[in-house]
Amino acid sequence: MTPCCPAPVTPPRAHPRTAVWIAATAAGLLLWGFVYALLNPTADAVTARLPLEPGSHAAEAVAFFLYDTPKVMMLLTLVVFAMGVVRSFFSAERTRALLAGRAEGVGNVAAALLGVVTPFCSCSAVPLFIGFVSAGVPLGVTFSFLIAAPMINEVALGLLFALVGWKIALAYLGFGLAVAIVSGWVIGRLHLEGWLQDWVRAVRAGTADLPDDAQTLVDRLRAGLEAVKDIVGRVWPWVIGGIAVGAAIHGWVPVDLIASIMGREAWWSVPVAVLVGIPMYSNAAGIIPVVEALIGKGAAIGTVLAFMMSVIALSAPEMVILRKVLTVRLLAVFVAVVGLGILAVGFLFNALFA
Repeated sequence: MTPCCPAPVTPPRAHPRTAVWIAATAAGLLLWGFVYALLNPTADAVTARLPLEPGSHAAEAVAFFLYDTPKVMMLLTLVVFAMGVVRSFFSAERTRALLAGRAEGVGNVAAALLGVVTPFCSCSAVPLFIGFVSAGVPLGVTFSFLIAAPMINEVALGLLFALVGWKIALAYLGFGLAVAIVSGWVIGRLHLEGWLQDWVRAVRAGTADLPDDAQTLVDRLRAGLEAVKDIVGRVWPWVIGGIAVGAAIHGWVPVDLIASIMGREAWWSVPVAVLVGIPMYSNAAGIIPVVEALIGKGAAIGTVLAFMMSVIALSAPEMVILRKVLTVRLLAVFVAVVGLGILAVGFLFNALFA
């Protein structure tokens, strides 16, 4: 007797709610692209209608502000949404589990790479530091992560790519990772665990659940929207402030002045940029419009990026936060090692892009 043919397997149909979310996301991306294409002509048209003399400093500054504000905000929203979806696969507990038990060297590389894609900044320093140390993550590996997380986050890379080109963005990624890896390795080789605050060394590892791997596509898209509400909602004043500074630089600061202060010929410009950047407080989204304006005015790329790195990775508020878990001696070593790495990147960038 001829055996019966097996019944065809019908693939599971997407849940209607999932289909709605996919369609809405696709429509939102199409609308984003349409609006983005209109930004430049719209900014020019609005500027032309204002009572400003064409070609004047004020007109150039206003045009820069009217174009860059929606452009940077739209790019920021897109990048944050995309990375919010990626971040749904990560958590502090999972990141800690991935790094625990890693040998130095390999651990420094893994920690720096994880720092690029995980959702942590300097404000997370204390709980992350405690969690990593208590889980047995080596001190140098922990520092590699804490340097990379704020300095080369996905927002910085996405905005750099869109505003100043892929070459600079890729070089920034490479050198930023190098600073995080080498700085963490050097700190680890110094064996300064005894310079942690006593209460941090007394903390013992606890247990924590890993993120739920059964999240649906809708859950992950929701995570992207939540990231937009959270991150863009918190950083937009800094973004607009940064764009306003960039507009002022673009409109009024003479090219010759920028070149004399931040040009390649001024060897002292890199250390001065780092010293100026440390007391400041901003984030990647807020400082990159300033970077764009400075580069457009002829400032040396290495000097500008050294300034950006120092603002993001060595800001005074971050030092205050880290002081809660580090002794003054260890904090000084951290600033010195990272600062030297940033100086090296600045000088090397200026030499390569001469």
